[in-house]
Amino acid sequence: MDYPLNRLLPTLGILFCIIQNAFAASPPPCEFNETPPSIPDIKLELVVKGLQAPLGLFHAGDGSGRLFIVEQQGTIRIWKNGKLFVRPFLDIRDRVTSGGEKGLLGLAFHPKFTETRRFFVNYTSLSKGLHTIISEFKVGGNPDVTDKRSERILLTIAQPYANHNGGNIVFGPDGYLYIGMGDGGSANDPHGHGQSLSTLLGKMLRIDVDKRAEGKAYGIPTDNPFMGRQKAAPEIWAYGLRNPWRFSFDPVTGLLYAGDVGQNDREEIDILQKGKNYGWNIMEGTICTPGINPNCNKMGLEQPILDYPRSEGTVVIGGYVYRGSLIPNLCGVYLYADYGNGRIFGLRYDGKTVTDHRILLETHRSITSLGEDEQHELYVVDGAGEILKIVPGTRP
Repeated sequence: MDYPLNRLLPTLGILFCIIQNAFAASPPPCEFNETPPSIPDIKLELVVKGLQAPLGLFHAGDGSGRLFIVEQQGTIRIWKNGKLFVRPFLDIRDRVTSGGEKGLLGLAFHPKFTETRRFFVNYTSLSKGLHTIISEFKVGGNPDVTDKRSERILLTIAQPYANHNGGNIVFGPDGYLYIGMGDGGSANDPHGHGQSLSTLLGKMLRIDVDKRAEGKAYGIPTDNPFMGRQKAAPEIWAYGLRNPWRFSFDPVTGLLYAGDVGQNDREEIDILQKGKNYGWNIMEGTICTPGINPNCNKMGLEQPILDYPRSEGTVVIGGYVYRGSLIPNLCGVYLYADYGNGRIFGLRYDGKTVTDHRILLETHRSITSLGEDEQHELYVVDGAGEILKIVPGTRP
């Protein structure tokens, strides 16, 4: 009686994989092959409410249609087909120290998640002093719940102060994990972390989660720019950052856009590149840092593609280049926000300069992040407990 079933199971398994891969394929990102139109209007459509201090929204790239919402306290919730699952996908509240700029801050799924079932998180912990923890978890038999006992800690970074913890982690098109680290906190970067290559603070890091270097729980890509340099941390990919809270890769151009939160004068959008120095604490945005380096030497420092004064916003929230299909004229526009006033901005960047830039929407919400689904459509994460989808406005 078991024999026919045993013969059938491999065939069914192959068929399931074929169907799963077919559904898992995301649509290609939109592109403009001609002069792009002016940036269109947008509006917001409520899709989720009742969350506890949400900080981010992500997808697994597995074709499941699930969206994963990171809550600051240490939980990850699943939203699918209009339903918010009651049981968390992950609950590590007993390991997370939250409040202020601390908490469960970032989430990234392995590029081959359907095969590896591995995902990664960034959180702060007070175990033996305040630390940033980069950990790996593995999903078991139930795809909607993770056993927290599967945790494998990859990286632990001591934090001297409670703020400027960075938070985002993103897999690049090269398959490596990029980790945004703030300067360690306080004002003016008192320990000079941003300009020091001997510390991981104030940096963009790049590691290989599929290998292990000697004495480490991860590998170091051989082409990392400071690999082999004396007294330089080999994980560093770029430096001179204050607090790169949110960043993302454009799937069409491969450019890495980052919003680096300013101190008292400027908020900035950077295109981060290998081995480059983005100026902090010598510069804040395009100006020499007032009170620290008023007559600085800008030689060798990368300038942001755009910065703005505190009169226009106080906490830049890096976003995404829109590559969806719902708003065709928005294709190729980088959307970002400001936590301080709830504004959503859009800019076009041609690889050399910003060619168009404007305020898209005045929301008056506490925008903690933008998020993206598998269809390349974008969402707004409101720290007050809601997720809203970006949809066409009056002038699409």
